[in-house]
Amino acid sequence: FPSGNETFEKLGAIGTLSNLLIYLTTVFNLSNIKAATIISVFNGTANFGTLLGAYICDTFLGRYNTLAAASLASFLGLLLIQLTAAIPGLHPPSCGKSSDAATCKQPTGGQMSFLLTGFALMIIGAGGIRPCNLAFGVDQFNPNTESGRRGINSFFNWYFFTRGVQRMISVTLIVYIQANVSWSIGLAIPAILMLISCALFFGGTKMYVIVKASGSPVTSLIQVFVVSIKKRNLKYLDSNSLFNYIPKKSINKPLPHTDQFNWLDRAAILTPADKINSEDGSPENPWNLCSLQQVEEAKCVVRVLPIWVSGIIYYLAIAQQGTYAIFQANQADRRMGNTKFQVPAATYGVFLMLSLTAFIPVYDRVLVPFLRRLTGKEGGITILQRLGVGVLISVLSMLVSGVVEEQRRRIALTRPTGEISSMSAFWLVPQFVLAGLAEVFGAVGQVEFYYKQFPENMRSVAGALNYCGIAAGSYLSTALIQLVHRTTEGAPTGNWLPEDLNKGRLDYYYYLVGGLGVLNFGYFLWCSSGYRYKKAKDEVVQPEVKGSA
Repeated sequence: FPSGNETFEKLGAIGTLSNLLIYLTTVFNLSNIKAATIISVFNGTANFGTLLGAYICDTFLGRYNTLAAASLASFLGLLLIQLTAAIPGLHPPSCGKSSDAATCKQPTGGQMSFLLTGFALMIIGAGGIRPCNLAFGVDQFNPNTESGRRGINSFFNWYFFTRGVQRMISVTLIVYIQANVSWSIGLAIPAILMLISCALFFGGTKMYVIVKASGSPVTSLIQVFVVSIKKRNLKYLDSNSLFNYIPKKSINKPLPHTDQFNWLDRAAILTPADKINSEDGSPENPWNLCSLQQVEEAKCVVRVLPIWVSGIIYYLAIAQQGTYAIFQANQADRRMGNTKFQVPAATYGVFLMLSLTAFIPVYDRVLVPFLRRLTGKEGGITILQRLGVGVLISVLSMLVSGVVEEQRRRIALTRPTGEISSMSAFWLVPQFVLAGLAEVFGAVGQVEFYYKQFPENMRSVAGALNYCGIAAGSYLSTALIQLVHRTTEGAPTGNWLPEDLNKGRLDYYYYLVGGLGVLNFGYFLWCSSGYRYKKAKDEVVQPEVKGSA
């Protein structure tokens, strides 16, 4: 039941995102720039808003209450947007055949307010569902048992499997109904599905393991950094001299002392000026003294951040398959065999989702058990090794994209048929398949990595961190496109990224992104070589072979 919330929320918020752009321009008569701005702000805010949602969840509401409120907000947001299509008074009159937004009647302030309220509610829903949903699912497993740990590993894989199925339904069935049948019906489907999701979620309430909020973990992190700076001049002796205290109600596992980032250890140095509460042994002023447990939890977060940075470049490569790969398809022969039927350019993204959903069961049920017998590791390979494979495949997808584009352009120029190359668009399938495989290893691996390496009370923040990486990769893609466009506009080779791809060198751009991916892979290996996995005091973890991640 918990995994259904995000699946249905994304059916409305992400699966129809490209079609919402068309909706704003055709039904609300907005210009391309205004519509693109609204969608960009919505997408970026929804992803970065997960940080605020995670903070509220971990500090005040807990995951169940946050999911409950966010699910209702998502449903109401989808409902309001659907009403703008169903009720004539909530959108401006149709422009008819005119495509010039300047000559069409623009929406009134009330109509725009109603529409933007729907978007705002969807942002609130996404901010609560996305960071908490996966963490809430993980809460249902007992990590202290072998079956529980294996259940968590499989849960991550099957979670992404359901997301892949959802994305395929979104870009095929729902998009088709919205574009060819009726906007009112097409926008009603996600709202109805979200309502079903709410019913399923609330119906399973009595079965859930519900973990209550335990205070702000972010405040605890800040305290460690502040106190370590305050005590930067104190002499550090050894770990035995450090103050340690673990609250009785803490859900975090006790962590042993590690010798990385020793400058943070100073936050736990007990001085004569530090006062301890006699009742429970906690420090009277946590802004002057932190516990060793707090320090080690902060180290867990610091260790993860360099790996997270490498994920931004990974998502940069994946983002290209949702933008310029579609433009490639648009300027290729999209006919199905010898028939006159043309596959819509945006539909080719289905091959990425097919690759993702088809390989996840193979990975989970075949590859992992096989590798487990070879390596003796519970997941077959370590999480960082899985991430590394994902980064490599993302680089390979960029190289294949460049080679295919080079051939598409050559055929378009040597066998001119207008702006459309006579090369079949199905030659783009390999790069989409590779991008899907990259997500099986990279995207799924990142989520698993964040959830397992963050302290238990920061799992919602871990979920938010993944979405922030996706948003950062998208923003970096936009910035890189603008930089390349402006830099190459007056170059001897010509603009790499013009409107007509046949006049540009998109293949060079793909090779540039691939080159950044190679550098990123080297950076990832460097970060991984010194990484130490989080382990509890009573937990035995198989040591890593240096350099193998």
